[in-house]
Amino acid sequence: MSTLERTRCRLRAHPFALDAVLAAGVLACMLSASFVDPHGGNGATWGARAPGALSLTLMGLAAAALVFRRRAPMAVLAATGAVSLVELVTGDPRAPVAMSAVVALYTVASTKDRPTTWRVGVLTMTVLTASAMLAGPLPWYAQENLGVFAWTGMAAAAGDAVRSRRAFVHAIRERAERAERTREEEARRRVAEERLRIARDLHDVVAHHIALVNVQAGVAAHVMDKRPDQAKEALAHVREASRSALNELRATVGLLRQSGDPEAPTEPAPGLHRLDELADTFRNAGLPVEVARADHGTTLPAAVDLAAYRVIQEALTNVQKHAGAGAKAEVSVVRVGPNVEITVLDNGAGTDQGPENGGGHGLLGMRERVTAIGGTCTAGRRYGGGFRVHAILPVKNRTTAPEETV
Repeated sequence: MSTLERTRCRLRAHPFALDAVLAAGVLACMLSASFVDPHGGNGATWGARAPGALSLTLMGLAAAALVFRRRAPMAVLAATGAVSLVELVTGDPRAPVAMSAVVALYTVASTKDRPTTWRVGVLTMTVLTASAMLAGPLPWYAQENLGVFAWTGMAAAAGDAVRSRRAFVHAIRERAERAERTREEEARRRVAEERLRIARDLHDVVAHHIALVNVQAGVAAHVMDKRPDQAKEALAHVREASRSALNELRATVGLLRQSGDPEAPTEPAPGLHRLDELADTFRNAGLPVEVARADHGTTLPAAVDLAAYRVIQEALTNVQKHAGAGAKAEVSVVRVGPNVEITVLDNGAGTDQGPENGGGHGLLGMRERVTAIGGTCTAGRRYGGGFRVHAILPVKNRTTAPEETV
């Protein structure tokens, strides 16, 4: 910080001292001007003169009033205006006491609004100039009288310009602060949206694995007495499904940790590369699943890859829960132009509490997830029985949402 800036900061921190210094400077200027007689001498040079006692007293009172110009600008203007009026009418017409009224008028104009500035400025110029012209000892056209009019007008204009500049700078600062707050609110909104997406993913994970656990536990309970080996195998599937659920829950909930918490897992999100593994979990649960892929090794963005995996997972979970005994599922992944089409079919008879009637959130979450990345998803009963889920996902993610890590 430069010396000038440090001095300016100190003066701003002590405004009363700054006004006292200004008042002393104005008093010095008035005294210096009062000792000069521009009409003295031989007409070609200025002469010297001594101001009267009344002029000295009025200059002292006017300078003392300026010390309080920030605290009571209107009162100081009234006081300096009255003192200047007395000097212009009864005192030495060349004593520049009106200089204090000029400073006070500038202070009013720089602190008040524009209508107030115009009213007070016009009143001050009119009263002081008219009094000097009509009641003063000099001719009405004397340059001192015109000087009073000019200086008061310039003081009002300069003060209004300073006030306008301060208001402009303040508006720019407020706009910058408001923009900063808007950015922070936008960041918080994005965090909330991201956590909502994580919550939806959490629902998909829990629904899938709990459905498998429920099915395998029912099988184990049914064959426990007659076929213990099969019951043992079903319990092993229960254990594996529960372990997978815990791992995915741990990874997903880890994303919700705060910045000061231990580092969250960074396991990559599941995608179509785990489709065979997903199908095996359902086959182990007793649901025959056939997988056909014709995507020709297409590499999908992380968000699209995760959405495709979750759509298939949710659709197969619904088949497991609602299709009934003897049902089987068919999964196809096909690349069609700029899109990847996901189709899940089943031939189950279904129940009255099917996915479209049960009031659950699986199909709704599936559609929201696909829509969020710019795709479409339809689901409904097939002609002749069974259920069909069809999703069209863009190969290039058209959204700006951050990629999800589970």
